[in-house]
Amino acid sequence: MEPAQPADRVPADQTPPDGQPPADLPDATGAGPAATGPADPTAPTTGEPALVAHEATPVAEPAHVGPGPAARPSPPRAAATTGKAERSPKDMAISLLVLLVPIALLLAFYRGFLGGDQATTVDPAPAIEQARSANTVPVSEPQGLGSGWRTVSARYQSVEGGATLRIGYLTPEGRGVQLVQSNVPAERLLPAELTDQGQPQGTTELSGRTWQRYTARGNQQALALLEPTRTVLVIGDARDNELRELAGALR
Repeated sequence: MEPAQPADRVPADQTPPDGQPPADLPDATGAGPAATGPADPTAPTTGEPALVAHEATPVAEPAHVGPGPAARPSPPRAAATTGKAERSPKDMAISLLVLLVPIALLLAFYRGFLGGDQATTVDPAPAIEQARSANTVPVSEPQGLGSGWRTVSARYQSVEGGATLRIGYLTPEGRGVQLVQSNVPAERLLPAELTDQGQPQGTTELSGRTWQRYTARGNQQALALLEPTRTVLVIGDARDNELRELAGALR
């Protein structure tokens, strides 16, 4: 029989009997039983705030199928161009033909039905009457011209040194001729109308009058009637016979 132990003495052997958990022993400070399990890593410590770790969301890697190293994903392709595909020469020719056909039809209608090729004719009577009323220039009119002659312009105007009546004609052959009647001195009128290309080419008799023949600008020719009170010019790119016809018809 063992002697009695003091009450506040802890037995040296703290091994529990078989099948029982070990008894909690007070810590050295006597604050309570010591923890027997592992410390909770998330439990806050005394005097320090608790820190909560945020786990990053894992990024899923593309699955690799088959042997060999995994291939990197190809970069996204640029958006496909929405423009039209390049046209073939045949398509371009058809498009051009589609545009030209209506234009050709409109041009044919303009020429055939609206007289687009015909020059606009005017009545020279108002300009002739104005010149006669001004009484500055003796005025002559062509008489007996054929139906193929058309008057396309007529104007009377005062100019430096006098006044001029100018009437434009289209000949039966479709050429242009001007009839100029002016009291401007001939030495000023001829260089202005014939330019520096005007050269005398002799004389010709028409209806009892003597006309001077001249060259003019470009391929033009001129007939000039020099009188004391006026100068009459028949000038244009018409043939010589048409110029003579107009000059000889003046009355």
